[in-house]
Amino acid sequence: MTHPCDLTIAEAGEALRNGTLSAVELAQAHLERIEQRNDRLLAFIDVNPEAVLQQARAADARLTEGECDDLPMLGIPVALKDLFDVAGTATTCGSHVQAGQVATQDAVVVQRIQSAGAVLLGKVATYEFALTGPAFDQPNPPPRNPWNLDHITGGSSSGSAAAVAGGLVRCALGTDTGGSVRSPAAYCGIVGLKPTYERLSRQGVFPLSDSLDHVGPLAACVADAALCFDAFAELADAPAATQWLWKSLAGLRLGYGRDWFADDPAVDPQAVTAMDAAASQLSLLEARIEPVDLPDYDLFEAVGTVILQAEALAVHKKALGTMPERYGRAALRNLITGTVLTPEHLAAARAMQQHLSDEMDAVLHRVDALIT
Repeated sequence: MTHPCDLTIAEAGEALRNGTLSAVELAQAHLERIEQRNDRLLAFIDVNPEAVLQQARAADARLTEGECDDLPMLGIPVALKDLFDVAGTATTCGSHVQAGQVATQDAVVVQRIQSAGAVLLGKVATYEFALTGPAFDQPNPPPRNPWNLDHITGGSSSGSAAAVAGGLVRCALGTDTGGSVRSPAAYCGIVGLKPTYERLSRQGVFPLSDSLDHVGPLAACVADAALCFDAFAELADAPAATQWLWKSLAGLRLGYGRDWFADDPAVDPQAVTAMDAAASQLSLLEARIEPVDLPDYDLFEAVGTVILQAEALAVHKKALGTMPERYGRAALRNLITGTVLTPEHLAAARAMQQHLSDEMDAVLHRVDALIT
């Protein structure tokens, strides 16, 4: 029999609705899994079992009353990167700077989680203010990659990736400014989605770079990511992600940006071989593969770095002036980099950002999606 923690979200939802599994049993299974594995993975930093079970009992009551037809996440456990405000809980952002900073209200996406009836398991670790890599001068040690505990998880949504890949939860929300959903997902062999800007609300999420920050799910499979996204996003008139699941790829136009990585001197030849094999497989599934030319990747890196550093410095300027000693060494050095930037540097970066965006939009007018 499949362990409750290893059921897909759809499978767990079906079991909850047909009564073969209760939300309390599912929550308890997750709490036990965290107890068994978190000492090694260091993913969760804050779990309140009493609060978790209270949410689960409320979900069971709603299931009993039949409030489940339009709530696929009802009773499903999720986790949050420690940048999200949860009323009555500290938002530490992985930094001594935030010690004792207890949120007074929920982030908007937390409100969405509650409305969807999902069970919030707790907070998972992040690198300091989502700025740095793994360091040991933060309040919590860096999470470990479940595939090899000596390896890192690849980005600031580190606890989210470790928790999902380690089987502690099927979906955890993270943030992505320069890759911090996508990179940990890749390092840990799970699914990471950086959605369209603002589709998942950033209100109540501690910022890194206001114009570049995105909230997105890290999940155990594509279907889990789609279900979480649809439940917690501001969909408005946009189509649901789940409508695209299990559909034929026949006729889908996929632009293959091969030169973006294949010509990089640092690329592993096995990665190029694997990418070519993936594109070939998609072609066999009747997608149309079209080679595309993409703008110089180094320009994206340079422009993104200038904007991020300038906006991050603005967020932290007051705290840097009053309590610099509370920052970790890597975070402090990172933030100080922003002091060399002038308004002219930022204006030039934003102009180039618009140019690069226009070039990418032109490519995406010709194809449905990119492979890279």
